[in-house]
Amino acid sequence: MNNESTRKLFREAMAYLSAAVNIITTDGPCGRCGMTASAVCSVTDTPPTMLVCVNQSSAAHAVLAGNGNVCINVLPADHQELARHFAGMTNLPMSERFEQQTWTAGRLGLPVLADALASLEGRIVDTKTVGSHSVMFVEVADIVVRGDGDSLIYFGRHFHRLARTAPELC
Repeated sequence: MNNESTRKLFREAMAYLSAAVNIITTDGPCGRCGMTASAVCSVTDTPPTMLVCVNQSSAAHAVLAGNGNVCINVLPADHQELARHFAGMTNLPMSERFEQQTWTAGRLGLPVLADALASLEGRIVDTKTVGSHSVMFVEVADIVVRGDGDSLIYFGRHFHRLARTAPELC
């Protein structure tokens, strides 16, 4: 299998890996920006650490790395259009993307989405280059959980609502 066919097959397989949709934000000396990301996951709870994968060719990459602090905003199901804006799918300028919803300054001074399911602010403590992406390890300094709500996920190259249901009792 050649590299291009392997790449296409890998991307097709990843379309079947459902993932939460997040907006990663930053603010600081390198500017204010955000991006939609689904390649986000927990690493450990001691200390609380997340990883965020960012394409090195993304305009947000240098700003995130330069500022050194990020907020991971886990999106509720009704924010599909906001996810599209921050993914660059609507060509809305960066400054106008932040005008689409209510944002507050978090403990680290980062843009925190007021109605995110959860927001995790932290400092990038390590970065590893893997192919075209940087894997940024974020040590979490502040966490806000806002409670119940349906989640926005990405599956099959489309956004979907994942309904929160009560667990069944045995």
